[in-house]
Amino acid sequence: MLQRQYSTDSLIPDDFQFARELHSGESDIITAIIHELSAREVFVSHKAIIFKLLEKLETEKDVVQLDIYRHALEFVVQRTPGEL
Repeated sequence: MLQRQYSTDSLIPDDFQFARELHSGESDIITAIIHELSAREVFVSHKAIIFKLLEKLETEKDVVQLDIYRHALEFVVQRTPGEL
C-alpha cells in the first residue's frame, strides 16, 4: 500500500488544514513537527509525524504537555489512511 506523503512545497498538508477543531496547542505541535520534518526530508508522511509525536511522549515530563501530545497523536492517527 502506498503511504501518503507530502513534499516540502506544502509544509502543512491538506489533511491538517482543518486542524481548527483542535486546541491551538495540538495544532501548533503538529505544525511544528511538519516544519521540523520537512526541513530534513523531502517527504513528510503520517508515519513520520506519528513517530515524532511518540518520541516526544517518551521524553516529556510535563503532564500538561504530555496531554497535548496525546491529543495531537490521536488526531493524526484518526486521519492516517490505511495501515502504517
